[in-house]
Amino acid sequence: MPQQLDMFEPESNPREFIKIANGEYIYLPGFFNVLHAKQYLVQLQDSILWKQEKMNMYGRQVDFPRLTSWYGDAGKPYSFSGIKLTPHPWTAELIEIKEQVEAFCSTSFNSVLLNLYRHGNDSISWHSDAEKELGINPMIASVNFGGERVFQMRHNSTQERISITLEHGSLLVMRGELQHHWKHQVPKTKKTVAPRINLTFRTIRG
Repeated sequence: MPQQLDMFEPESNPREFIKIANGEYIYLPGFFNVLHAKQYLVQLQDSILWKQEKMNMYGRQVDFPRLTSWYGDAGKPYSFSGIKLTPHPWTAELIEIKEQVEAFCSTSFNSVLLNLYRHGNDSISWHSDAEKELGINPMIASVNFGGERVFQMRHNSTQERISITLEHGSLLVMRGELQHHWKHQVPKTKKTVAPRINLTFRTIRG
């Protein structure tokens, strides 16, 4: 009888949050094992309704440097960068991923923003996930499948920086005051990188 594969590889992951000025985070490489991470990457690339959104910049409309999609409970829209997203209904794969993340975070999420970084020129600039819909001190759980990219955080007052290489199958969770005092980004890179899908699970209030 073949051995059953675990969804996670918990023995390799520390389970305590790192306390920083005005917030906490934890980074768990290998949160999803290699087999499941590869399966989810393929499934999400094929099944998600990806869209090239546009935003206003310097008086003109420009494309987001990545593809995005918004899924979640009905009636939970999300607004950022001058756009308003209406959620698509949850897929089976997204529910599976969400439930595993919720089990670790001991909380419930009702929505997820997905970003597809197709190559090194795709990026997201400095920002915080502090929109009013997310409430005070939101917990953001970020799942990563595909090519490795550098994730940077910068404190608003001290300019302290933290850099994390987000690996295939990893989970990054940010909580406490972090979104109110830090910004984060995924910068462009000239390195040859494989496509990456990032899922940030959130709780829309109201």
